[in-house]
Formats: sequence, C-alpha cells, structure tokens
Amino acid sequence: MEVTNLVIPTLNDDMAMIRRMARWIRDELGAGTPLHFSRYHPMYRMRNLPPTPTDTLERARQEAMDVGLHYVYIGNLFGHEAESTFCPSDGTRLIRRTGFWIAEYNLTEDGRCPVCHEEIAGVWA
Repeated sequence: MEVTNLVIPTLNDDMAMIRRMARWIRDELGAGTPLHFSRYHPMYRMRNLPPTPTDTLERARQEAMDVGLHYVYIGNLFGHEAESTFCPSDGTRLIRRTGFWIAEYNLTEDGRCPVCHEEIAGVWA
C-alpha cells in the first residue's frame, strides 16, 4: 500500500495537519509505508489557487520523515531529488526516478541496500 496526498495551498498545506497524518500512517500502517506528497497544479474547475510551492512540499516531506516514515516522496515536481528512493539507514540512493521513469536501480536481488544491507520495504521479485 502507498499513500498519496495532493497538497493544495490554503486547503491542506498546514504542517501540523501533515505531521498528524504522518504519525497516523506510521502508527497504523507502518514506517515503511510510502507516502507521496503531490504538487497541485491549477486546472479545470479549480484555477483560483496557485501551484503548490516547492518549499511547502519539501517541508511536508521533512515533517513526515521527522516522525519516522522511511519512504517519503515528492511528486508532480519533475526532476526533484525526492522522486527517488533512499536507504533509510545510510541514505544511499537506491532508485533514481525522473517522473514515472526509473533512471537507476541499485537494490540487491533480494531487495536490500547494497551498502549497509538494510532490507528495503517493497516487492522486488
């Protein structure tokens, strides 16, 4: 299971609320549950708000990591480092993504970090 949260300025970008959500995910679903913070882009019937600022997404990601989530991503922000997967133990970049494309894959065959051998949550077969 993965969780995606579309962060919309003024509607759900409050850091205290994001922290509470991250704690709930950690406590109820587990620290290895991937959480994606997606950037809002104004379109169709909701064009009155600006795109989510990069800083807001980065702060949301840090809040979630600070409460103990291991895999927190930023989406809809092409080329951002937080599209990638990092080892929660030593910070090694394990999977480098650009949008929906995998540009680099560094896990061992059994789904571990090649540096510290930490088991990485996911389905790797």
